Amino acid sequence: MPRTPVTVHVCRECGHEDAKWHGQCPGCGAWNVLEEAPTARRGPTVAGQPRGRVGSPQPLRSVSVPDVGRLRTGIGELDRVLGGGLVPGSLVLLGGSPGIGKSTLTSMALGNLEAAGHRTLYVSAEESPSQVRLRAERLAPAALDVPVLAETELEAVLATVERERPDVCVVDSVQTLHSPGGGTAGSVAQVREAAGEIARVAKGAGIAVILVGHVTKEGSLAGPRVLEHVVDCVLQFEGERERTYRTLRALKNRFGAVDDVGVFEMRQGGLVEVLDASARFVAEATGAPGSVVLAAMEGTRPLLVEVQALVSESELSPPRRVVSGVDRSRLALVLAVLARHAGVAVGAADVFLNVVGGVQVDEPGADLAVALAVASAVRGVPLAGGPGAGQLTCFGEVGLTGELRSVAHPDRRLAEAGKFGLRTVIAPAGTEGASEAPTLAAAVRQALAPEGAVKQAL
Repeated sequence: MPRTPVTVHVCRECGHEDAKWHGQCPGCGAWNVLEEAPTARRGPTVAGQPRGRVGSPQPLRSVSVPDVGRLRTGIGELDRVLGGGLVPGSLVLLGGSPGIGKSTLTSMALGNLEAAGHRTLYVSAEESPSQVRLRAERLAPAALDVPVLAETELEAVLATVERERPDVCVVDSVQTLHSPGGGTAGSVAQVREAAGEIARVAKGAGIAVILVGHVTKEGSLAGPRVLEHVVDCVLQFEGERERTYRTLRALKNRFGAVDDVGVFEMRQGGLVEVLDASARFVAEATGAPGSVVLAAMEGTRPLLVEVQALVSESELSPPRRVVSGVDRSRLALVLAVLARHAGVAVGAADVFLNVVGGVQVDEPGADLAVALAVASAVRGVPLAGGPGAGQLTCFGEVGLTGELRSVAHPDRRLAEAGKFGLRTVIAPAGTEGASEAPTLAAAVRQALAPEGAVKQAL
């Protein structure tokens, strides 16, 4: 009778298990991601007999749905991204780069919940209680009333949570918890074990848990991919530590939508909600050659941001393409279409592109803004906004054949531009209330036309 292996090799990306180690994961194809982990021993199964307890299925129409109230964190931007607040018994995974403000955000949320009369608990597996207090002193006074536990052993954390029964618990971070005999902290087995045990306790006691997670150098959440499947909500906290603005977006949410984004600004007293981020970006727009205002969409929220481009003679071969705020491959596509269909060639020049404020734009509607910013920088002339129309605004997707394609929510983009007096908007054909351009070449001609020659939006 073959012996059952004591250990298996688990992929930290997709969770695939294999008895042997492979250089490439058979499940997802990633390289060097299989790690050895202990396996659970199972007893033999007798033919014809059930493996365990038999369940009792029931029709969905007979399943009762309890009316569970959400817990408001007192941070409007966070509550909106969560779908209205924390759901009791849910697990939220909050990821972000080191120093981005994850601990500050969770400390502020616990402080507000404590002030509202909810029981809270902050489990710090990375910092001492004195370090946690020093951060809390910068925040609201209620943050100092939050109970803190500095512990890295998983069993001690679970025992404390079961005894205290808080309404909301923060574990900072899940990668630093460890269970004796299960390997080193942060390994696939340890992270999976910690998340699974915390989920069992949280759902059994109705405790809302926020797990703070590390990210890799590529910006994705560290640990096995199965971690994202265990939790109910995955939040990504983005931004640059050198910049003040932060964005919070939901990558997964079982209790709400994933198309809402929260914007924050880091200040001395903690994170401050930015309720009207467009006003800040528009006020700072220069209107110089290479500058254009993009009417972007962050989920269901319109946002006006400035896109800047600089084109200079290159001393290198190949020339440099330095990008911040948009996808590098998208810039390469736009540059190719500009050269082929609009007569703006930058093949031998260095191109620098930046979305001001550290904002990350991941939608195709930014293509036209990138193209117009580069065209303006190449020609050395500002974009034509028309007299009294302010900075020129645009949005649209660039096709490989040079056409402009429509994007989602054009009415919201136009309304946001009109709110700040930006009356000149170049958009794809069929966008009512804008200066329509069927092709990228037509959009470049309109944007670089003499002042006042561009039709203003209604």
